[in-house]
Amino acid sequence: MTKRWLFADQLGPHFDVGRDGVLLVESRRALTQRPFHRQKLHLVLSALRHRAAELGDSAVLLRTDTYTEALRELGEPVRVHEPTSYAAERLVQRLLESGIVESVDPTPGYSLARTEFARWAGDRRQLRMEDFYRFQRQRLDLLVEGDRPVGGRWSFDEDNREPPPRGVDHLDVPPPYRPREDDIDAEVRDDLDRWTRDGVISPVGDDGPRVFAVTRREALAALDRFVTHRLGAFGPHEDAMLRGDWAMAHSLLSVPLNLGLLDPVEVVDRAAQAYHDGDVPLASVEGFVRQVIGWREYVWHLYWHFGPTYRRRNALQARTPLPDWFDHLDADAVEAACLHDALEGVRDRGWVHHIPRLMVLGNWAAQRGYDPDALTEWFQSRFVDGYDWVMPANVVGMSQHADGGAMATKPYVSGGAYLNRMSDHCGGCRYDPKKRVGDDACPFTAGYWAYLDRNAGRLEGNHRMARPLQQRHRLADLAQVVEQERQRGDAPP
Repeated sequence: MTKRWLFADQLGPHFDVGRDGVLLVESRRALTQRPFHRQKLHLVLSALRHRAAELGDSAVLLRTDTYTEALRELGEPVRVHEPTSYAAERLVQRLLESGIVESVDPTPGYSLARTEFARWAGDRRQLRMEDFYRFQRQRLDLLVEGDRPVGGRWSFDEDNREPPPRGVDHLDVPPPYRPREDDIDAEVRDDLDRWTRDGVISPVGDDGPRVFAVTRREALAALDRFVTHRLGAFGPHEDAMLRGDWAMAHSLLSVPLNLGLLDPVEVVDRAAQAYHDGDVPLASVEGFVRQVIGWREYVWHLYWHFGPTYRRRNALQARTPLPDWFDHLDADAVEAACLHDALEGVRDRGWVHHIPRLMVLGNWAAQRGYDPDALTEWFQSRFVDGYDWVMPANVVGMSQHADGGAMATKPYVSGGAYLNRMSDHCGGCRYDPKKRVGDDACPFTAGYWAYLDRNAGRLEGNHRMARPLQQRHRLADLAQVVEQERQRGDAPP
């Protein structure tokens, strides 16, 4: 008899259970090693306990201090799938050498095996997402006709960049699937309350009703509701923000996907079928497919391709520690409307969609020169869908350009004009996106020019930054802007 040891992000039916059953482990050390968001702890524990309840006698759930302690308590060898972090991989390797782990199988949690990505990467000088995405579409026979993309284009990105509709506070779209909490959730909440009182854990963020799916049944219901009622509206406004609509038309499937409850191929096949059935426009379907088997899998493979030291790259020499108000999600200390709402969303739900992450939180951090390794840790622990493999490429590469351009061709920084165009935040904000000097100067507008000036020498070889770097010389008040932002320091805006 050899049980399958499943980690807490391997909980779907496509992860082999086998006739000998599974081992599930709640490791106290794993829960306490970082200041995780309260709702993230709830989701992981709820998912583990629900899976154990579903499997009944075929599952053994052990609650121990460490994974090794649980395996010794079990007293028999186990099989495992490839884990999703370097730390877990090192642990599994040690256990394999000691005989506690009998075998390590490829993970079925992603559509492309690590060995196959390595073969695709080969000796390419640059690993661009667009190239990988086309490879994935062709390999999976997804929205293609022969070797050509359906609709004549691989990407409909240009059609999916509309600003939010004017005069509304939310999109005219049915709300996302909302799970119902049960006795297991109540037990988890009681445990977390007790552990917090006893000083066992020190979570950040607020508790709240569970928003995301943690069971296979819930995940399928969330997928069905998104594709049936929301996917059509997803594409046009996927990059837009509204103060009164935190979910917009996004799928909210990142949590069940990252818990392993959904197979990414079944997700994109479901979306593609909606297009073929004539129910959803191609641009929306393509934009969603690109997120799942394009970007998500690209980030997964870059985690392994770039290696464990990647997250410590710091090409722009950003050294500023995260200020307490940012680190502790003190949204009430922030007056800048877009940053207040983004931090509030992280505090209240442990989640905001990709534009507040990239163009508000990440943009702010880049402009202020926050340390990219500390910022990566912050995103991993504060976001309910953040994992060790998820955030390095997203933060170090995409958001902070700290890898010197290994994955993105330019820094993703912008001034207030972009935020004004793509959101309704600026209209009610005390800061003016058109101003860069003065008490009401937008900290993103001023911060953008200060960022360019500070990093000019490091970015001068980047042809995509040549124009903005040259434009800064036309600012008669550049020195005043730079000094103003220096004096603002790490105070909340």
